Amino acid sequence: MLDAALSSYGAQVVLATSSDENHPPENIIDGKTETFWISTGMFPQEFIIRFPDNMKIFTVSIHSYNIKRLRIEKGTSDDADKFEAVADTEFEHTENSLQANDISVNVSNTTHLRFLILSGYDHFVSVHKVSVQS
Repeated sequence: MLDAALSSYGAQVVLATSSDENHPPENIIDGKTETFWISTGMFPQEFIIRFPDNMKIFTVSIHSYNIKRLRIEKGTSDDADKFEAVADTEFEHTENSLQANDISVNVSNTTHLRFLILSGYDHFVSVHKVSVQS
């Protein structure tokens, strides 16, 4: 299956609510777990990934640290102004290792995915890698 959330495929992070120059949002889609985006505190936090084409998406995999509750929403317009919730999940807390979660979404005609981090196990969270199976 194709990982549609790779920058090498043409995916882009078009919005992130916080940014650290050492850990920019683009790290989410570089395909590596060694690099990451880190929030700058407070919740909710969000980021939006735009795909180069309309996508049918089956599964979203996310490698993260300290995320407690996450909502994923799909967007079907080029403007990324309307979203519809497709998943709402709570992650288990992990000590000294990344959280690795596969979330079934099974949606079609998707141009954007918005990730809303609603709460965390600490003030700061990090997202190391997002994979989208289409």
